[in-house]
Parts: sequence; structure tokens; C-alpha cells
Amino acid sequence: MYPENAPTLPAIVKQAKWIWPDSHSWDLHNGYSLFRKVFTLNAVPKKAPLFITADQSYQLYLNGQYVCRGPARGFQKNWPYDMLNVSRWLKPGKNVIAVRAYHPGYSNFQYLSQECAGLLVAAKWGKTILVSDHTWRARRQTGIRKDMVQTSLQLFPQENIDLRLEDPDWLLPKCDDKAWTSPVVERIWNTMPWYSLEARGMPMLDEQLLLAGRIIGEADGTSAEDYLSTRNLSHTRAGEGLAHRAFEADTASFEIASSGQGKWRSVLIDLGKLHVGSTIVHVSGARGGEIVETHHYETINTKTLCPDYDTAAHCRMAFSQRLTCRSGEQEHRFYHTFGFRYMVLTVRDSESPLTLRLKLHSTLYPMERKGHFTSSDTELNAIWETCAWTEQVCSLDAYVDTPHREQAQWWGDARVQAWNTFHLSGDTRLFRRGIHQIASQATPNGVTYGHAPTMAHGCILPDFTLIWMLTLWDYYWQTGELEPFEAYQAQIKQALAYFEQWTDPKLGLLGYDHRYWLFLDWTGVRKEGFSTVYSLWYLHTLDRLAQLYTLTSEDAEARSCQSKARKLRTSLRKLINEDGLIRDGYTEKGEIDPETSVHSQTLAILTDLAPKHRKTMLEQRLVPYLRGEHKTDIHPSAYWITYVFQVLGENGYGQEVVADIRKRWLPMVAQGTTWENFDPVIANESFSHAWSAHPLFHLMQILGGIRQSAPGWTSVRFEPTFISESTDIIIPTPLGKLRAKWQKQDGEIRGKLRLPKGMEAEIKLPGQATVTVTGSYAFSLKT
Repeated sequence: MYPENAPTLPAIVKQAKWIWPDSHSWDLHNGYSLFRKVFTLNAVPKKAPLFITADQSYQLYLNGQYVCRGPARGFQKNWPYDMLNVSRWLKPGKNVIAVRAYHPGYSNFQYLSQECAGLLVAAKWGKTILVSDHTWRARRQTGIRKDMVQTSLQLFPQENIDLRLEDPDWLLPKCDDKAWTSPVVERIWNTMPWYSLEARGMPMLDEQLLLAGRIIGEADGTSAEDYLSTRNLSHTRAGEGLAHRAFEADTASFEIASSGQGKWRSVLIDLGKLHVGSTIVHVSGARGGEIVETHHYETINTKTLCPDYDTAAHCRMAFSQRLTCRSGEQEHRFYHTFGFRYMVLTVRDSESPLTLRLKLHSTLYPMERKGHFTSSDTELNAIWETCAWTEQVCSLDAYVDTPHREQAQWWGDARVQAWNTFHLSGDTRLFRRGIHQIASQATPNGVTYGHAPTMAHGCILPDFTLIWMLTLWDYYWQTGELEPFEAYQAQIKQALAYFEQWTDPKLGLLGYDHRYWLFLDWTGVRKEGFSTVYSLWYLHTLDRLAQLYTLTSEDAEARSCQSKARKLRTSLRKLINEDGLIRDGYTEKGEIDPETSVHSQTLAILTDLAPKHRKTMLEQRLVPYLRGEHKTDIHPSAYWITYVFQVLGENGYGQEVVADIRKRWLPMVAQGTTWENFDPVIANESFSHAWSAHPLFHLMQILGGIRQSAPGWTSVRFEPTFISESTDIIIPTPLGKLRAKWQKQDGEIRGKLRLPKGMEAEIKLPGQATVTVTGSYAFSLKT
């Protein structure tokens, strides 16, 4: 699916050249560049495919109108390009294509710099040929201040632009670009570092203009001494005081009174819930030199109307932007996108009132909601909606942990996000592309990075390498397709060789490799020495790989995995104590760790390690933990508890799972997104984290009663837990929509199941014989 695709690349693309205003590798730090090409059309074609990409990114305009941004994140060795139909932006006669391109000049948590910038554009519409070459016009964007700090440790710098130095007509055909230069053409399309190009493998992002929330507060004050020279707009604004007085207004158009030189006025804006995008600021009445800033936050103190901000936060969050006005009316679209709920818009140095209009340029993956959950329990409905929205705002050009501080494609998170997506939209494209990207970045011994693309060499996680191999099974289970598993055989075998090397010959468990970060979970579960949890993940992976190898008729590989799994099972069973609970592993000296954590019991059940002890593990550890009866310092995080819920739900404890979801997730509803942890540190940890949005599918499985039981959804099990008055769910499977609903009425529970063609369901209802059905099935039970 992701080969070097020179043979299939459109021929016109091979005529294009990589261009940049001057040297492709000089002075790249926080560098914005502008490009123009005027061309003439006798008539507008019905279809006008345009191929475009840039390293690192671009914003495309045609005849002054914004078209899109791109490309998707990737690796230069097979850099992604976009193809879009631009017919509706064209006109007969003179046209202009304009591009604002960006290169950070360094790597971060979503991009690996090869210290080479470039733009590539190609189109052929009849006799009209448009390719990036020396005939274009280009220039560095001079109004940008290049030395601003990063918006976070993991992302791009703050944007600080002086519109007095920018020609507002640069997007239009009438612009006088004589002072612009011919771009430097250094590389043809497949020159290093862009050895090959690949289609992005997923749709363009869904970009919409939204009203930028409501004003809920106002404030004013004197600017800090360094307000003109500061490199960190967020720190400077925080030092001036962020508390606001209550005040309400609309952001569609509002006036801010003059502040005076060296002073500021601000308004506090609430979007209602977290959104992802960039801000568009329209200013009227400027004399020139006024400063407009936007500062962005996840949470606020609702009593003082003060955004929560910590200058010493470990990720150094500093989401701020600034524009300096030219005289007259103007509009600016800030470049980078990030997630926020609250914004402080600050105006400085204004000698007369300014009229402002704000819009949010929302940018998300086009995740169509085909899945549905409603019940008679309004609290559970609110929790499900909060999880669904979190899933959407954490789906960009990749599954990201949070759209706020990182936007990194952490693969342990992505596995959970994929399960959510399977129930919300059924779309597998984001998941498939992520599998490819994780496989594309690994250590020489086969251990994958925890997220990719990335420069974070401290984020190499062997346990996420196991998760990556498990997601090959997840993809097969969802789709019935073995293509990804077959595509990455070299990476799988290299990773398996690493884990075999780190299996202790005497104890039989995986040992801790101190070169890497063994994550497992945000808790005190054993990592040093020989961890039961780590080895159980390995066992689970070996079992799944053995099944996949059997399906592809690779019998030798299947037998190898089965043999390793048998030996590992034998070693792990030695850790089961006299009470029937598995202990957490061995110390570096080979001494048994007596702790019997929830994590270990959960994975022991998931891997069917000791069937005769399953009930003990459930009733003596997992169920008491959810009920608060088991006291421990080793708590599953908001992410990891999904595996606890999975095991309990599959073993008849759905009521306990729903009760726990209600207790832990209901406080998240007011924020509108699920949190990084159950008690996140304000202004430090994320309040928009999709790794904790998994109640989305757990509620559908438990109350809706549907659990997949065969690859590609050819078979399901229907066994609802009747703990509300009614439930109605729709799951978008590869075979079509599956619907299950039931309602309590007049002493009965009446329900109906509608299966798409090609699917069968095993019906397991209390007091009734188990039956297998296809098509539609209605039932009635006495309560």
C-alpha cells in the first residue's frame, strides 16, 4: 500500500521541481516563504487536479481564496503529496496560485527535519501546464520574527508577524511582484532527501470556519517592560495578569476601546468546548502599529476568569501569536493549528477603538459519525458524547495524543483511538497510515519509537513495539485483511529477535533494557528487573502473531511463535501464588516481587494464562478494585484501565464497569473532552486526551450488548447488560450498519437486532437458550 511509487506517480508531477526562495538549506529556522504563479485559462475545466506538497507544510490560495493546507505528516524518503480538484476556485482569464509555505528548521514530535525545505506543485488541464520551476515568483516572508520560542516543547514556534511589512495583495493577480525573485531550483522531484513521493493515503482534512466562541470577560492593564522585545508572548502576558472581569459579547464583531501607548486591553473568549484550528483575526480602524495577540488555554479558574497557565510546565506550553497592524482594514490567518477552549485576545498600543471579528479555522480529520449511542441515562449519554468529541479533536493528519501540547502519534494511544473509530465511523485509513509510520522509524535492533515521525530519542518504548505488532492483528480483526501484516515482515522479525535476546534464559521473562523507556503505564507497576506485565504483553503478541502466521500459511514462523509462547507461559505460571493471583515479576537479583497488581491479573486473563484462576483474579482483584475495596498504590491510568474494562465486560461484570465509568468520567463532561489522567495537574497535563475516550466503545459493548467475535465483523455476540431503561446503538461495520436497541416497558424488556448481510449473531439473553441468527431478530424478556 505504501511502496516507492515512481511508476504510478502522475507524469506531470515528475516535471515539477522543488523550489524555495533561495538556498533550500539556509536560514530555515521558523521560516515562512511566499510563492506566486500567474497563469491564464481560456476556460475552466470541469475537473482540475492539482498535485502539491511542501517540506514541512503549505497553505494554498487560488485567486485570493484559501483552498487547503497540507501535506500529511510523513518521512522524506517517501514524502506525502496531496491531490485535489481546484476547479471551483479557477476563472477564465488571468489566475494566480499563491502558497504560504513553512519550514521549522528543526525536528519535533511530529516532524523530522532533513534540513532541506521545498515546495512542489504540478497540474495539467488540457493544454495548460503548471509546474513549480524557475518561472515562479518567490520571497522569504520578511514580516515574521524568527526568534520566537516554541509553542510547546513538542511543537512549532509562536507566530509574530508585522503586517506593515507585508503586501496584502500578494494573494491576488494584481500584485506587483517585480521585486520578488525567481526561486532557487536545486532538486527534481525524486532527489534526496525526497527520494520518493506517496499519496497521503487518507482524505484531506476537514477545514471549516466557525464563530470563535463567546466573550465572557474583559481586562486592562499596563504592558510589561519587555512587551516589544519578548521572545515568549505567553510568559509576558501571564506576568501582566490573566484574571478578567465578567463581561459578555459576541465575537462576530466587537469593539475594543483604545488602550493607549504602553497599555493593553483584553477579552476572554470561551469556545464552549475544545476545538482544533487556527485563528483568523479581522481588524478595522487601525492607524498602524497597534498590536493584536491571541493566547490559548485549555482551562480557566471559573471564579476569577483567569486562564490556567504555568510558566514552569514541563512541556513549556506557550500558545500565543501576535500581529502588528498596518493602517486600515486587514485580516490575518495564523498558520499553525492547535487545540484550545479559551482564548485571551489582547490589544496593545491602540490610540483609537478597534473593531475586531474573529473566526476559528477548524481543522480536523473528516471523521463521519456513523456510529450512535443513546440510552435513557442522560449522564451516560453525556459521557459518550464527550468521548466521541475527544476522539474527533484528537484525529488530525494522524491519531494524536492531544491537540493541545504535543500532537504526537503515540501508538499505545492510537490503538485505543482506533477501537473508538471502529465504533464511531468505521474508517481505517488513519489507523493504516499510522501503522506504516511507526514501522518507518525504529532503532537498528527493531524497537520502534513510541510515536512517529519524531526527534524524541528518549521516547523509544519496547512495550509500544509490542503494541504495534498487536495493531496488525487489530487491523485484521476489524477488516479481515492481512495486507499490513504481510507488508511488515522484516520489521516484525527484527523486533522478535530483539525480544528473544532480552528474554532471560533462567527466569524466562523479558528483562529491562535500560537504553529505552519501558512505559507500561503511569503507575508504580514493576519495570525494573523482570516485569510480569511486560512479559504478558509479549505473550499476547506471540499468540496473535502465531494466529496471523497460520492464516498466511507461514507454518515455520507460526510454530516458532507458538514455541516461544509455550515457554513463556510456563515461566509466568510459576509466579502464581497460593491464592491464585499472579505476582508482578522478579527483581534484578531474581527475587519474586510479591505485588499482585490489577495490571498483571488483567493481562493474565486477557492471555488466558491460567483459566482455573480466572475467577479468583476477577473476584479477588479486578472487581474489588473498581468497587474501591482493594487498596493499592498501583492504579491503572485513565488510558490503561480500558484493558481492565475489556476483561471485566467480557466476563459478565458490565454493571461494575459502567458504575466506574460514571464515577470517573462524569467530571470530564463539563470540560467537553476526556482528560489525560483522572486527576490531571492543571496547566500542566492535558484535558483533551483520546487515550481516555474509550468509554465510547465500552458503553456500546456493555449496554448495547454487541461484541465482535470474528474477523471483519462476520460474527458478533449480542449480550446486553440491562442497567438503564433503554439503549439504542449503531455500529458501522465493514459489512454495513449494525443496530441494536432495547427498552423496558410494562414489566418486559423488548428489543430488536438488525444485522447487515453477511453477519451472524450469537444471542445470549438471560433465561433463554443461546441461538444464532442472521438478518433481524426481535426478543422479549420478563423483568
